[in-house]
Amino acid sequence: MANEVILLDYWPSMFGMRARIALEEKNIKFDYREQNLFNKSQILVEMNPVHKKIPVLIHNGKPVCESLIVVEYIDETWPGENQLLPSDPYQRAQAKFWADFIDKKVYGPTRLIWAGKGEEQEAGKKEFIEVLKTLESELGDKTYFGGETFGFVDIAFIGFYSWFDAYEKLANFSIEAECPKLIAWAQRCVKRESVAKSLPDSDKITKYVPELKKKLGIE
Repeated sequence: MANEVILLDYWPSMFGMRARIALEEKNIKFDYREQNLFNKSQILVEMNPVHKKIPVLIHNGKPVCESLIVVEYIDETWPGENQLLPSDPYQRAQAKFWADFIDKKVYGPTRLIWAGKGEEQEAGKKEFIEVLKTLESELGDKTYFGGETFGFVDIAFIGFYSWFDAYEKLANFSIEAECPKLIAWAQRCVKRESVAKSLPDSDKITKYVPELKKKLGIE
């Protein structure tokens, strides 16, 4: 019981991918439990009674909720290997700022891309490209968002990359044409074992979107 780690997750979730990557970066063995978000399990409701959302990390029976909080908890609980957040207070604050930016700015327009139509979808695409350009500007010529080291901001954003193919096909645009440095960054990230193991195949996501829309009644 010394270190029982359970992750309640949902395979296409870019938020759940954050927790998976962080655990893999730390080489933590965990029990992955796939959740049906359309028929929520008793354990999910019990462990996250406020939001009833994934991911939920259960460490020795105690739940930790919200993906960025989960990543930070993992980093602090297992500090020895592959530090995810910088130790310098200013750099740490900057990393949290950009992770928060990703949380607040990326999901909204991308949902309009896969769930919307016509003008709504076009508005989502335009906003998404603007957000990507802001992130690309912050990345600059660095290897990763934090410099030479893969870390918190990379983990916050890389899960969305598995959805890029779906966004492009649905809204008829090329992310690489708009933000080549960001795509080069993503391709560097997926070479890491932790990311490669945690991100689903893009084709699988693209094929899943119509099914998801049907479940949500928006087809």
